[in-house]
Amino acid sequence: MEDYVTLTYRGKQYQLPVLVGSEQERGVDILRLRADTGLITYDPGFANTGACLSSITFMDGEKGILRYRGIPVEELAEHSTFKETSYLLINGRLPSQEELRNFSIMLNDHSLVHEDMKTFFQNFPRASHPMGILSAMVNALRSFYPELQTTEEEINFTVTRLLAKVRTMAAMSYKISRGHTVVYPRPDLAYCENFLNMMFHTPVKPYAFVPEVVRALEVFWILHADHEQNCSTTAVRVVGSGRVNLYAAISAGISALWGPLHGGANQAVVEMLSQIHRDGGDYKRAVERAKDKNDPFRLMGFGHRVYKTYDPRAKIMKKMCDDLLAALDFQDPLLDIAKELEEVALKDPYFIDYNLYPNVDFYSGIVLRAIGIPTNMFTVMFAIGRLPGWIAQWKESMDDPQWRISRPRQIYKGPTETHYVPIDQRGQ
Repeated sequence: MEDYVTLTYRGKQYQLPVLVGSEQERGVDILRLRADTGLITYDPGFANTGACLSSITFMDGEKGILRYRGIPVEELAEHSTFKETSYLLINGRLPSQEELRNFSIMLNDHSLVHEDMKTFFQNFPRASHPMGILSAMVNALRSFYPELQTTEEEINFTVTRLLAKVRTMAAMSYKISRGHTVVYPRPDLAYCENFLNMMFHTPVKPYAFVPEVVRALEVFWILHADHEQNCSTTAVRVVGSGRVNLYAAISAGISALWGPLHGGANQAVVEMLSQIHRDGGDYKRAVERAKDKNDPFRLMGFGHRVYKTYDPRAKIMKKMCDDLLAALDFQDPLLDIAKELEEVALKDPYFIDYNLYPNVDFYSGIVLRAIGIPTNMFTVMFAIGRLPGWIAQWKESMDDPQWRISRPRQIYKGPTETHYVPIDQRGQ
């Protein structure tokens, strides 16, 4: 029997269908609400609005569940690679050995960036934020590859090319910002190793690979590969709904991710730890300030808007953080402050009552710092990891038979009709 929600408005009843997802989550279908009743819904932030039907990622914030295409993120973090997870998200299934091998070959074949792109990078002011550069460069890729994407094969080619080049452009932006020689991708290195080598190799000091570092980066990217309909993913879908090219849609996602309330959160964690260190390392004072409702200070990296229990990604990232720091014998005063804050958050009744557990950003900021990633590159690292999710969401929206251009409504609160007054008749 089909479920309905009955809406009574001005003495008349309307039946609104209830949609049921594969995990039994439910939503009210209001597609005809305005046409039938003249009403719209009011939902700032769209926290109660389902803007699409999707088969990519399932998350349950109450139970701490995150799955890509049905596979728990814990299993992917333990057994998979970032390349394989990317293939899963974009294509809807895990690849065969031959498919993964061909995917890897294509990623290597398209890693190089046009030399004119390097000129673009070099013309940005040296103080430019890497996220601004990356967003501009992704958008500029359309100029270098203007061909239309029509067939499935052409779309897959464009998608793979973007995955390959974003990693190269990110490392290139870092090298140029340092005034260093650009390091080109090597065909003999895997995806993560190639990025680390392009970031840190110099002619006088070749980059020495540490397995724990490579694995930590791999897991970081896997955990950030998709996260349902978040701010940046919604930006990709909304911009993409205008039927723009893939590069423009992804560029919009990068810009949305840049904000401190979204992708910039792990950078904000390290900046917060640095500030506490500069103030004498008094983490207890920071905790008390965070509890004070009249104090604007916030502890970054604690709690999550969606997860009401422990962030499942945080559990994985915590273990990866512990393993990495042990392998590197990493000593850092900020790490000591982070450990003290973590202990407080896991035991203090205030944090427990308000579900303010350390989230994935708390641990990932420490991991990236230990790897040697500069703080202003943290959000770029997030963007590389989130790229396959954005691509998958873009592809799904393009294939949606219910597609329509995004066009939210509003409740107008401005003046009613007001007539124009000539300038010589207006008061001072």
